[in-house]
Amino acid sequence: MSVARTDQRNRRAGGAGRIVLRAVQIVLLPAALIAVWWVASLASTVYYLPTPGEIATTFAEVWGAERVADDVLPSIARLLGGFALGTLLGVGLGIVLGLSPRTRAVLEPVLEFFRAIPPPVLVPLLMLFVGVNTTMKLAVIVSGCIWPILLNTIEGVRAVDPVLIDTCRCYGVRGRRWLTTLVLRSASPQIMAGMRQGLSIAIILMVISEMFASSSGLGHTIIQFQRTFAIPEMWSGIVLLGLLGFVLSVVFAAIERQVLSWYNGVRAAARGE
Repeated sequence: MSVARTDQRNRRAGGAGRIVLRAVQIVLLPAALIAVWWVASLASTVYYLPTPGEIATTFAEVWGAERVADDVLPSIARLLGGFALGTLLGVGLGIVLGLSPRTRAVLEPVLEFFRAIPPPVLVPLLMLFVGVNTTMKLAVIVSGCIWPILLNTIEGVRAVDPVLIDTCRCYGVRGRRWLTTLVLRSASPQIMAGMRQGLSIAIILMVISEMFASSSGLGHTIIQFQRTFAIPEMWSGIVLLGLLGFVLSVVFAAIERQVLSWYNGVRAAARGE
């Protein structure tokens, strides 16, 4: 009994040590990069390279509650809306194509053609057909983030274990229950991987869509600062975008761990942890 308790304490101590080490690693690299940036900016006479201290001061001055409400929140709403729509379309179409080889064979050339088109190229075309509005920005985001989600969903559905398919058939598991219990659950690791890639693309396209004929949003604000040579303000917007991407990544990682808790448990059991 005492040996088991000792092992449990050692595992807890090891887990706490790994958490502390990870926290130190997370803090050290950004601190080192900021220090290098600071030294380089102090030694430089280039107007376009302000010091981190100047950017931090400008950040506090520029990004107040009013500008956050006018520019940051609309950008986040467009980002999440476009990403959610891209996820629904990508997963839905990916399930259909993954389950139907004939449909996939028919649509694959068309999908490959549209996938090869860079989404920013579609902005002028969408402005003509849709107009300069929120719908256009959502369409730009969806046009890019849908592809990794779609392709990962197709491969995840195709990779469902045939033994599990036969087992479900033997036990009479069909229809909606078969789809949610077997197909989506088995493909969920690859779907989440595609969603993670899609989220990164969605952030990029959100900024690009707001740089074209927009009157609000982070992309619009940053490009306005650049055009008026408000360099510290421009850098503060870029830093805000980086922070936004980091926060979204952390939130997505937490959701991913929750959704794939069963999968991580299976992998840990396979490794004997």
